Amino acid sequence: MTLPTEIIPSDASTLFDALKPADCLLLDCRTEEEYSIAKIAKSKLIPMQEIPGRLDELEPWRQKRLVVHCHHGVRSLRVAKWLREQGFDNAQSLKGGIEAWRNEIDSSIPAY
Repeated sequence: MTLPTEIIPSDASTLFDALKPADCLLLDCRTEEEYSIAKIAKSKLIPMQEIPGRLDELEPWRQKRLVVHCHHGVRSLRVAKWLREQGFDNAQSLKGGIEAWRNEIDSSIPAY
């Protein structure tokens, strides 16, 4: 069964609670500047433009769940689709990005 390309924050939160960190990666594709302002706990930062050159760092999650997020979900959707083209069949984009996560899951994350 193919997973949808996007996952809503509530489903992602449930997924993170159910799986061990070794079984699911939250990949932040924003810039280092954005990451310094606000971040979701346990996310791994690899800025969007660096992902092709750092694909080996994602190899452990090729067959596992990989949820990509950005600010509003536009960049992460592009990254998730690209990762799927590279064989990461379980890559998904967090719909609405960190902004939706902040609004729906963790209001302690700063808005920007």
